[in-house]
Amino acid sequence: MATSPRLRNSLTLFSGRDCVVSHRVRMVLAAKGVTCDIVLVDPSHPPEDLVELNPYQSVPTLVERDLVLYAASVVTEYLDERYPHPPLMPIDPLARARIRLTTLRQEHDWVPHVQAIQHGNRQQAEFARKRLRELLLDALPVFKMSKFFLNAEMSLADCAVAPIIWRLEALGIALPKEAKAIEDYGQRIFRSPGFARSLTAEERALRELPT
Repeated sequence: MATSPRLRNSLTLFSGRDCVVSHRVRMVLAAKGVTCDIVLVDPSHPPEDLVELNPYQSVPTLVERDLVLYAASVVTEYLDERYPHPPLMPIDPLARARIRLTTLRQEHDWVPHVQAIQHGNRQQAEFARKRLRELLLDALPVFKMSKFFLNAEMSLADCAVAPIIWRLEALGIALPKEAKAIEDYGQRIFRSPGFARSLTAEERALRELPT
């Protein structure tokens, strides 16, 4: 399907304003220092361009000339390969597989609860809030393991996890003192200039950036 004339000559990302999976892609773009036109949309009322480009009308959707990609995992891996510096995947195949599996589980297990808290009814939100808190505490040993999530350097896993940690306060999730490693992890990520660049105005208002 041909892209709109206004999209053919630049890298364009259709993104939600406060969308945890869109934020994941914006984190990759910011980490790479890639210039991209960000089109902020309301996924419940997608613009005509997005309807024509993506059969699911979902965000994030990335357009580069005649290439159209959607689904955060597809988009982020493409960006990491298309713009290889700095790399956001380790060289070792086993480490790469672990990160892919981690981000897959995060997509299936964590993200739906974030979305239920944001968009579900009261009962759904209460259940999701409790379950997401449990999942985060289950992952506490991983947060304590190294500076970044499953890796000594920042990776695509961090781009998936950090947007969720950024939203915890706004989602009404309070972690116990023994989970301080999760907040410490978040603070390390949030202090990076790239993270600040990844935020929309709506996301920036969710909490204060550390100084």
